[in-house]
Amino acid sequence: MKYAIVLAAGKGTRMKSSINKVMHPIADKPLIGHLVDRLKKLNVDQIDVVVGYQQEQIREYLKDSVRYSEQHEQKGTGHALLHVDSLKDKKGKTIILYGDCPLVQTETMEMMFKEGENSDLVVLSAKLEEPGVYGRIVRNSLGEIIRIVEFGDANQEQRRISEINTGIYCVDNELLFKYLPQITNNNHSQEYYLTDIVELFTKNGHKVKSVRVDDINEVMGINDRKQLAKADAWLKERINNHWMTEGVTIVDPQNTYISEDCVIGQDTTIHPNVVIKGKTVVGTNTVITSNSWLENATIGDNTRIESSKIIDSRVDNNCTIGPFAHLRMNTHVMDDNRLGNFVEFKNTIFHKNSRCAHLTYLGDCEVGEDVNIGCGVVTVNYDGKNKYRTKINDGAFIGSNCNLIAPIVIGKNAVVAAGSTISKDVLDNDMVIERAESITKKEGGLKYKNKKKLEGDKK
Repeated sequence: MKYAIVLAAGKGTRMKSSINKVMHPIADKPLIGHLVDRLKKLNVDQIDVVVGYQQEQIREYLKDSVRYSEQHEQKGTGHALLHVDSLKDKKGKTIILYGDCPLVQTETMEMMFKEGENSDLVVLSAKLEEPGVYGRIVRNSLGEIIRIVEFGDANQEQRRISEINTGIYCVDNELLFKYLPQITNNNHSQEYYLTDIVELFTKNGHKVKSVRVDDINEVMGINDRKQLAKADAWLKERINNHWMTEGVTIVDPQNTYISEDCVIGQDTTIHPNVVIKGKTVVGTNTVITSNSWLENATIGDNTRIESSKIIDSRVDNNCTIGPFAHLRMNTHVMDDNRLGNFVEFKNTIFHKNSRCAHLTYLGDCEVGEDVNIGCGVVTVNYDGKNKYRTKINDGAFIGSNCNLIAPIVIGKNAVVAAGSTISKDVLDNDMVIERAESITKKEGGLKYKNKKKLEGDKK
């Protein structure tokens, strides 16, 4: 069995924020969300999050996807683990992580679990030229780990050690809870350090080993906004490098923002200043031009998205969208379609081979195949209280500047003449024209302008 404990009870005062530290986002997701999602990929049997300060925000985000333990007083990492009652007496291996250390990768966690199969305790360490205030890994003459010394408690010789403790462990769960009560606060901070577990294990003959992380940034702790920005940049670079390795062209990686949960097909090209958020999926040989925003979107193959915003919606194959189009709320644009500039679709299904070139709003609408939507068409879907649907059937032609007052059905091959406001269904093959009668007043335009000028002179 595999378990995980994520420590997230601290206040994070250096963030200077009303938002819980672990709820600050990087790469489109809260810090703690990255850890929990990676643990789920490993099929961990139980995840327990230790909460305390501003715990409501964490609970609201993670909901019932994890278990919770509460630490009301922050007396150290060892003290926090004592509150995880749900894991006591369970057999298996437990990985211990920190909510403000979100960059630990799935591969690293998996490696620790694997090493833990033949060890009682696995310590994740790193070697640094300038180890700073990190705790030091102390080994004996045989190279075996015997203890971890916090910087504040280390002597000068120990401070010269370059191998540091990251604070991340994979441990036999039964032994963990056996020795936790033996940890004392006999140190300069008078806190119960989890690091003391190493010495307890070695003194009692348990097998302790370490695995080393290559990039210290992977175990970076985030305590302020500068570190938050650094972590975001590291993860952004890692994500972009992955997709370029997979055959995606990213014209300007420094100015391209892709969520960790996105999937992008080969030979797709992404231009600068593009944001791809959530669980967006982009197909092959697709082009996304500058200033596009895709969020929980599905984009097909051989499609072009030009400077447009697509949220919670789908665009299929061989389409061109934009520039400056906006698709939202479960819109579905099917194959071979063209949506032009300043087109907005909301909760709309747009079937194959139809056209909507510019300056149009379709809301709560279904449009059939081979339909032409003229410039300035609006589906009038809201009466101030309720939303209503519009259906436009195959082959219809909607002229420019038409208002379709829902609920309404436009029949197959029907034509709605430009400038019409239609409030009744149009039957198949019919044409409807609804305009006010034109009235012409001879030289009325000149008289009106002169009158306005005279009134202006009097003022």
